Amino acid sequence: MKVILLNGSRRAEGCTYTALSCLAATLNEAHIQTEILHAEPEASCLTAAAEKIKACDGLVLGSPVYWASPTGEIIHFLDHLCPLVGTSLHHKVGAAVVSARRAGTTATLDVLTKYLSYHQMILVSSNYWPMVHGNTPEEVRQDAEGLQIMQVLGKNMAWVLSCLEAGKQAGIVPPPTPPKIMTNFIR
Repeated sequence: MKVILLNGSRRAEGCTYTALSCLAATLNEAHIQTEILHAEPEASCLTAAAEKIKACDGLVLGSPVYWASPTGEIIHFLDHLCPLVGTSLHHKVGAAVVSARRAGTTATLDVLTKYLSYHQMILVSSNYWPMVHGNTPEEVRQDAEGLQIMQVLGKNMAWVLSCLEAGKQAGIVPPPTPPKIMTNFIR
């Protein structure tokens, strides 16, 4: 099994990367492969990321808070990525992770989680909202509560992935997705 962790920060190895690395380490302890990808808007990076995401079993979206929202880079990346991956995300495991100096985390989580929900992903939670606090990676490493949240999220994600794999081996298949009904007006 493999989980892709998408880093939407402008700093490739900043606070968001630190949180994603903690989560990845917990998944690795459960014998789940991980890869942290930096969300870069170039077409070649998008195409390569799309192929990796299509083949993975789980996806984690990570972003710092910029003006109480995810970075413009990850929004741009996801807006272009989603049509490339389409229904391949259905019934895969997903989570969102946010880093902040102080505030804006729940609004940022809301935006990121909507990308996962729209694609019928199985959302995994932790023992609190999946966020870390700090202005530098060193400060994030001092956020004992935030790091524990990442570890619990990793353990929960590993458990859900294992349950899904056991279900597949037992012949349990995901429900079919009906054609989408579009209501283009409201009266």
